[in-house]
Amino acid sequence: MRCARKSRGFTLIEVLVALAIVSFALSAMAVTMVQMLNAANTLRDRTYASWIAHNKITEMRLSNVLPEVSATSGEMTYAGVEWAWRAVVSETGVENLFRIDVSVSFPGQEPIMRPVTGFIGEPVPPGLSNGAWNQRRLNAPGSPEAPESGPIS
Repeated sequence: MRCARKSRGFTLIEVLVALAIVSFALSAMAVTMVQMLNAANTLRDRTYASWIAHNKITEMRLSNVLPEVSATSGEMTYAGVEWAWRAVVSETGVENLFRIDVSVSFPGQEPIMRPVTGFIGEPVPPGLSNGAWNQRRLNAPGSPEAPESGPIS
């Protein structure tokens, strides 16, 4: 007697439905990966732009001169990419204290982040620490902050 054993596999419709489900899942994962890569690239660009802006403010501070109220701009290469920067120096209302707003972008495009703000004050003469310079200014004759007698403690 012959055994009527029938081997049964998936039908064509079941295989097509499984493939459709897998293809939807893979396409959703691909879209998510692209979004994550774009977010990582944007974060990297904003970080570089922030570093460039802070470097420009530091360069202005290290020049040890009071800046003029004006706007300057330029281009530079950083991390193998061309960047454009713009620095705007404005008055603060406090004597010898200036505000600097630096924005960074790719050349010909809008800034990729809001401006980084820094402040520059009166430069310290070479050879004097900041504390010694302040003490010297306070003890200067005719200074409104000059002590009546003796050093400041």
